[in-house]
Amino acid sequence: MIVKTLPPSSQSIQEDSRNGTNRRGELDVIDIVPEENGTQSLVVAQISPAQKLRTTAQPERLYDPVSIAAHYQNRPLQVIRRIFAVLRPSLSFAFGLWSDSKRGIVVKNDRRRATQLRVLLTKLGPAYIKIGQALSTRPDLVPPVYLEELTKLQDQLPPFANEIAYQFIKEELGAPPQEVYAELSAQPIAAASLGQVYKGKLKTGEEVAVKIQRPDLREGITIDLYILRKLAGWVQKKVKRVRSDLVGILDELGDRIFEEMDYIHEGENAERFFQLYGHIKDIYVPKIYWEYTNRRVLTMEWINGTKLTQTEEISAQGIDARYLIEVGVQCSLRQLLEHGFFHADPHPGNLLATPDGKLAYLDFGMMSEIKPLQRYGLIEAIVHVVNRDFEGLAKDYVKLDFLSPETDLTPIIPAFARVFADAQGASVADLNIKSITDELSALMYEYPFRVPPYYALIIRSLVTLEGIAIFIDPTFKVLSEAYPYVSKRLLTDPAPQLRASLQDLLFKDGRFRWNRLENLLRNARNSQDYDFNLVLNQGIEFLASERGAFIRDKLVDESVNGLDALGKNVLHNFTSLLRERVGLRTVNETPSATGEQQQTLEHIKRILGILQETKGFDPVELAPKIAQLLVNSDVQRLGQQIANRFTQKAVARLIRQLLAS
Repeated sequence: MIVKTLPPSSQSIQEDSRNGTNRRGELDVIDIVPEENGTQSLVVAQISPAQKLRTTAQPERLYDPVSIAAHYQNRPLQVIRRIFAVLRPSLSFAFGLWSDSKRGIVVKNDRRRATQLRVLLTKLGPAYIKIGQALSTRPDLVPPVYLEELTKLQDQLPPFANEIAYQFIKEELGAPPQEVYAELSAQPIAAASLGQVYKGKLKTGEEVAVKIQRPDLREGITIDLYILRKLAGWVQKKVKRVRSDLVGILDELGDRIFEEMDYIHEGENAERFFQLYGHIKDIYVPKIYWEYTNRRVLTMEWINGTKLTQTEEISAQGIDARYLIEVGVQCSLRQLLEHGFFHADPHPGNLLATPDGKLAYLDFGMMSEIKPLQRYGLIEAIVHVVNRDFEGLAKDYVKLDFLSPETDLTPIIPAFARVFADAQGASVADLNIKSITDELSALMYEYPFRVPPYYALIIRSLVTLEGIAIFIDPTFKVLSEAYPYVSKRLLTDPAPQLRASLQDLLFKDGRFRWNRLENLLRNARNSQDYDFNLVLNQGIEFLASERGAFIRDKLVDESVNGLDALGKNVLHNFTSLLRERVGLRTVNETPSATGEQQQTLEHIKRILGILQETKGFDPVELAPKIAQLLVNSDVQRLGQQIANRFTQKAVARLIRQLLAS
């Protein structure tokens, strides 16, 4: 018998380099092919654990709004009962707040009302718990008393009975808990919106977290999504001021929640997250144990850690919580702007500080993706804000699908200028994501903007992360931490969109802005994975290419001006010294560099200083690279251009001086 082996799927199979174990699938027979000589070929392939589970588990139950609508249209009484079940306690709570305010009670400091809100959201179910979790990360929006109560929604919800949890383990894994696990905690150690978690130990000795889904979860979430979708459709149709695709936004949320209810999908997300971001310094992603995982039961590596918002406990362990937030921001930037696969629910319960000072991500149920064009569009928008190029920013919003191509941008451009007017005298890095979002929301209400579905989850992710950062350090500026990464991308990413953005950033009215290059290099060197050699090689390659013709021509001009200024200064100093030595005085002194030329020289000196202090700059290693560059035909052509222009300028000056004499 002949065995033919097919390559594994690159999507979900990866090596776990941390502990020597691997996450590859087993060799499974997928076909038996008869050969002409009477033998048979056994065709096998490496199947990932998740792929194998999908072939044996129930058919996937994805979010389908059409089927859901068809289901509930025939059950009006059930829908009406649910509407009243939500409205009755909600109106009662709202009336209580109004009554308190009339009696002079300071509502924002009333712990009793804060507790009532938490209990209300808990009773209304997972969809409303998610809203409470989002609010729990916003100390700039929610009073401290309410914040403290809403934080309990992250992992301190009422648990369901152990008997149900044990039954789910038996149904999903094919054996009762005592046969699957060596140990399992008597009670859940955390209960969240979609499930509860037990601490356990495998027969092989590894400590694990066992996550078990809540009973009747799908039905409760489905009817809430149906009602909210109906309401969104009505608002979208009747309220003309609303131009955003509210139904699309809800469908995006529905997709994410239904994926979150599929623990096989969550395990795949965790492995993909590890593959993309597990190499980042001080980021930790727990391992999935596939043989003990199915749709309603997930077994993953147990992480000993402390919530990022428990700052005193973290400090007591000698860990810098602010540094871990910086790590989280850098990881989020790579998620949103580099690979596009991002954690859409980074609340404090899902971000832990480990005892060895790493940032551990948990709960990979709610993930989302951004397409490459959208990722580049976001970076371009950042550049246009930095440049105060609001016409370019308006065009970015068309590319990002916020505005239709036929929209008249004339009134929108000055509106953008008004939004960012407060930042005119300050760095954009000093701005607050929440304040920008609020200002833009008001702008979108006034003009014909539409909010694409993907945007809601991006803002939720960023605003939630910023909320945690502000809780730890009220002076923390997420955009300030983000700018080194954006600078690095502009200097190293060869994508045409970003090369155009770099050109926009470095040139204004045909003049090269040395201060911008200086700031870019200074910021970029603070990025963790900034590679000086990569910037050097890609910079030369780009300058030598057809796409770099504009920058090359302008750079030749600037280089000639710089050399000219340097030559003037050297000649001026030399003639001054010579006159001093021989005691001569002349009427026509050799002119020194102009103020503008001198300023350019200062910029170049500072840039050289920045390069010398940049990680990867080593004169010993740089010498052979320079030698290689000097024999490069493109570099030689560039050098010849600079030499020819400089020679022409020097000869012209000499002729002028001779004629003047």
